[in-house]
Amino acid sequence: MPEMHVRLRWPDGTTDRVYSPSLVLAEHLEEGAAYPLEEFGRRSREALTEASERVRAAYGFPCGRAAASLAGIEARLARQSGGEVVVEAIER
Repeated sequence: MPEMHVRLRWPDGTTDRVYSPSLVLAEHLEEGAAYPLEEFGRRSREALTEASERVRAAYGFPCGRAAASLAGIEARLARQSGGEVVVEAIER
């Protein structure tokens, strides 16, 4: 299964590199786009849940790394007070 990473810049200026076990994240996020926090959270939840389910379909168990990526995103979202998340790069 192809893996990918997405580089993010948060409203507070910090950056992250998020893992996905499939290319599905690129179907939900666009390189160079800026997303309001709520929309970014929704898109990330949908994408990483779908990615984990693809792993389950292929191997019989969900992807723990996708769950960890989503947990990290959720924690970051909780610390932001407003603004947008910028998708700086999609790395395939």
